[in-house]
Amino acid sequence: MFNKNKKEGIKVLKEIKLGKYKHSKTGKFYRVIGVAQHSETLEDLVVYEALYENPRGTLWVRPRKMFEEQVEIKGKKVPRFSYIRQ
Repeated sequence: MFNKNKKEGIKVLKEIKLGKYKHSKTGKFYRVIGVAQHSETLEDLVVYEALYENPRGTLWVRPRKMFEEQVEIKGKKVPRFSYIRQ
């Protein structure tokens, strides 16, 4: 990720750890490979790949805000994706 000030027209991005994550709802594993920006809205999108056989595809994107949000499972708030390792 980069780190420039807003005066130059580029927003400051918080680092996101690249590597293996576990999806809290499904228990399946993914590898985050980077953060992209939507070409029209400039919204941050997390780019990740499924580390399991998935007939619907291997590469996925999800809005960063959604990727990092908390979800409720069995009455507890937990991260949607939990970092495992690099």
